[in-house]
Amino acid sequence: MKLYLKCNGWAKVMVLLCLMVKGTLGFGQNESVADSLIQVYQSGNYDPALKLKILSGITVNLPDPERILAYSDTLMTEAIRQDSTIYVFNSHLQTGNALQQKGNLSGALESYFKAMEIANKSSDKNQLGIMYTAIAAVYAGMDNRKNVRQYYSDAIEIFKAEKDTLNYAVAMENLGDTYLEWSKPDSALLYFNRSGPIFKKLENNLALAYNLGNKGLAYAQKGRPTRAEENIKEAVSILEELGDYRPITTYLNYMSDIYANREDWDSAFDYALRSLELAKQYGLKVRISSAYLKLSELYERTGYASASLNYYRKYIAFRDSVVNITAVQQMADIRRNSEKAQFKAQLDLTNQQKRTQKVVAIATAIALFLIILLAIGLYRRNLYVKRTKTIIEKEMARSERLLINILPEETARELKEHGKVQAKKFESVSVLFTDFEAFTAHSEHVDPELLVNRLGYYFTAFDDIIEKYGLEKIKTIGDAYMCAGGLPFPSADHAVKMVQAAFEIIQFVEEAKSEKEKDFSFNVRIGINTGPVVAGVVGNKKFSYDIWGDTVNVASRMESLSQSGRINISENTYNLVRETFKCTYRGQIEVKNRGSMKMYFVNGPKQEAGKS
Repeated sequence: MKLYLKCNGWAKVMVLLCLMVKGTLGFGQNESVADSLIQVYQSGNYDPALKLKILSGITVNLPDPERILAYSDTLMTEAIRQDSTIYVFNSHLQTGNALQQKGNLSGALESYFKAMEIANKSSDKNQLGIMYTAIAAVYAGMDNRKNVRQYYSDAIEIFKAEKDTLNYAVAMENLGDTYLEWSKPDSALLYFNRSGPIFKKLENNLALAYNLGNKGLAYAQKGRPTRAEENIKEAVSILEELGDYRPITTYLNYMSDIYANREDWDSAFDYALRSLELAKQYGLKVRISSAYLKLSELYERTGYASASLNYYRKYIAFRDSVVNITAVQQMADIRRNSEKAQFKAQLDLTNQQKRTQKVVAIATAIALFLIILLAIGLYRRNLYVKRTKTIIEKEMARSERLLINILPEETARELKEHGKVQAKKFESVSVLFTDFEAFTAHSEHVDPELLVNRLGYYFTAFDDIIEKYGLEKIKTIGDAYMCAGGLPFPSADHAVKMVQAAFEIIQFVEEAKSEKEKDFSFNVRIGINTGPVVAGVVGNKKFSYDIWGDTVNVASRMESLSQSGRINISENTYNLVRETFKCTYRGQIEVKNRGSMKMYFVNGPKQEAGKS
């Protein structure tokens, strides 16, 4: 590298090309490198054999998506002319990156699949891994969770086999970031804690900054603001040194949230305003919109309704302008060009009426051509509006489906109609807890992705079982699963249905041991209690339906005092199910903070003519 520093302009091109991040999935944008390469490209003072490398380097390092698209088109034209498959691949990849950055997910996916076709035909597995990761990121934006997990998993396996350490770490970081978007901070941290040391070892400060910032966001979701603040401040410090301002605006907004939750309003407003100023300074349109929304929320929480409304209007106006500005500018350009050309044609016809018929025919053809251009522009705008409307309708429908998945249908309807949910007391509800034995010991020795997938395998089956019996899932807490019967609509047989569901859960867990992954299976304990609870929705951003009361605490104790593969119930539940199920009295057992309580093991259903 030092030898090049003493050479002529030709060597300077080689230095710039060496500085580019080649074949990686992220952290490669460097505007100063891109500007230097553009200067060399525009001067024409380079070996023609390097033209494709220079164009590719420009697209890799440019941060502005519009400029990336322009140079990617040039790269595609030149790559086709030189019959270079690798640079056709690069053009499709960078076009997809730019479209994804602009929010055009369908266009990004189309470009990525074209690149993937090329990667499939080549023997370069690394290229295929890059495309799997890029496609997974688009599906994350579409909330297609099945495809997200599949493509990330395939990419991670490829990079691991190819010993591509950096891309292996990047893919894990991106998967962790996706779990963060799904509000699963524990799963996200599993991947961040594996990718971070790799970035540190590789001395990739930009990647390490993203990792620290993402960890901070995860700790914020977990309700650990001090740890979150430490990580985010360290990430912002590194990013400021590197000049990467787009993620800084996001992290500043999260810092604002942390201080707002502490009711330190001066600091909360300071971080939000810093985010807005930085976004305006560097023309980060989406981040400007987010900063306006954050300020609106802060003013609302501090009681300044007029200021909150003012910033919310700015948010709405700027958000709409981001969506429509490209189409509006295109149409304005078409109209302006058309009007100028038509005026010129009319002036020529007025001043040169004695021109030959040939000139008139040419002018008429020009006018018709411009009218066709205008018609095409209008058609494209109309098509854009229709597509936008369809996307909005789909997003609204998806939002409603997500709300119903999170909350009981009656509760979701009440939230939509009134903007809040009134807490309700239920006099008789059966609460069930499950817990996997030795889960913590497993988690210390098993691959995090395998552990999370296996846990999801069990919980998905539990969801199906409780839905079958008309019960309501409340939440999962680590490896514990909690559900309730008798709400939101009271019922007379909720205790019986809960016990029936418990037996099916035990049966499923036992059957899972005989599968191909039998070496990685669990034993389950179950506890049930019946009594009064209060139910309602907590939070005003990420809603959560939950229940409270002594009944819930006792149900948890029933589970912890149960045995492997057994259903332990309280006296209250026993009195409701003893006519239906055979039970064994365990005696009065000491319960922490509760004293002695009667407990029963449920053995199975009674025969029609049997006795208890």
